[in-house]
Amino acid sequence: MMAPARVLVVDDSPTMRGLITAVLNADPDVNVIGQAGDAMEARNAIKQLNPDVVTLDIEMPNMNGLEFLDKIMKLRPMPVIMVSTLTHRGAEASLMALEIGAFDCVGKPQPGDARPFGDLAEKVKAAARSQRRFHAEPPPLAPTSANVNPAAVYKPGRRVVAIGSSTGGVEALIAVLQKFPVNCPPTVITQHMPPTFTKSFADRLHRLCAPVVQEATDGARLEIGKIYLAPGGDRHLQIANPHAPCCRLVERDPVNGHRPSVDVLFDSVAELAGRNAVGVILTGMGRDGASGLLKMRHAGARTIGQNEKTCVVYGMPRVAFELGAVEHQFPLSSIGEEILKITAARREGSE
Repeated sequence: MMAPARVLVVDDSPTMRGLITAVLNADPDVNVIGQAGDAMEARNAIKQLNPDVVTLDIEMPNMNGLEFLDKIMKLRPMPVIMVSTLTHRGAEASLMALEIGAFDCVGKPQPGDARPFGDLAEKVKAAARSQRRFHAEPPPLAPTSANVNPAAVYKPGRRVVAIGSSTGGVEALIAVLQKFPVNCPPTVITQHMPPTFTKSFADRLHRLCAPVVQEATDGARLEIGKIYLAPGGDRHLQIANPHAPCCRLVERDPVNGHRPSVDVLFDSVAELAGRNAVGVILTGMGRDGASGLLKMRHAGARTIGQNEKTCVVYGMPRVAFELGAVEHQFPLSSIGEEILKITAARREGSE
């Protein structure tokens, strides 16, 4: 039995601190050991209490949450869950926090929410037992005659790429997609993320990566050089139409507790693309995507899982690996190049 996760709650609003504390203390495996109203109080509390996890408000007086998070990651790295408003501004700040090193983000309650901070306790527990390593991976080797950068000589073949991710996925997707050239294979992605976040995330990926990255729209044709991110909200992303493959947004109940769901995407790729596909499952809590990836592998697709050492949470990739859905596991720094190797056109010009 693991000891309860010890949490420090940081928010300038006494009401919000009280709500977060009440939600977390309702779980017997979580124990709020302290509260702080600003960065200075939080700094002292971290030194005195040594919490396992910190929940941190993004918008605070004197020093905002992003500035304080950056100091934590540089001086005393630990799992931090950001608390953000579900607005465009909040989404942009949350994405920056995830890139700095936050474990995850949760949205502040909206009027009428039946379960405010509904999954916060689960995220706190996952953060407390996370195997995350707070250091950078070794840089990739410089290209040589025996180690040529695949993106520099890449010619696309006929395969489509499907990627699923959750907790830790913002950093992971950036690491993978920044390896893609401008003529990358058509790529569809489901990342568990609140509705207001996905458009901002797609725009950020578009700025950071060579290919075109966009939030998926119903009927959008899958094209070389384009990456499609499932919109958060009330629909799942699938691919459809074997003669002219395109994105399809479908209204269905949540699957594995998620909408959009990685399993729904992978199931459609297995059915439509079969062996002409590559499935990739990255860091995340739970098991979403594992059974869909197994269907892809049974249909002849190539499948890749992120390895335990480089995952923020080795949940989804672990379940997929244990099911036999993962053909090969790789560290995060290698996955982008492995995708390019698999999807490149054969020298004879055919797949």
